[in-house]
Amino acid sequence: VYKRQVSTQSTWGPTRARGQQFRPHTMGFLDADLLYPIEADEKKKHKLKRLVQGPNSYFMDVKCPSCYAITIVFSHASTVVLCGSCQTVLAQPTGGKARLTEGCSFRKKSDL
Repeated sequence: VYKRQVSTQSTWGPTRARGQQFRPHTMGFLDADLLYPIEADEKKKHKLKRLVQGPNSYFMDVKCPSCYAITIVFSHASTVVLCGSCQTVLAQPTGGKARLTEGCSFRKKSDL
């Protein structure tokens, strides 16, 4: 006398992950507005998968902490960047973005 196990989920209806509520009025991946994506979500995407493709890199003005001279530095610099007047190290290369030294202030250059 074997008893058949009855599942609580319907095999014909939509399934849901454990702990999530089923909302019949939503359409899954079509809920997002494709013409006007959220800016925070676009920043997370790969540079080629965004609605409008664009680079992740930028140029910035870096102010030297000792002599207050301003030097233009590329955000993904692959060499050590020195101050032009006092030879202080402003940025060190890493695998991706360059790491600014402590005390350096910077601002992104505007796109023109």
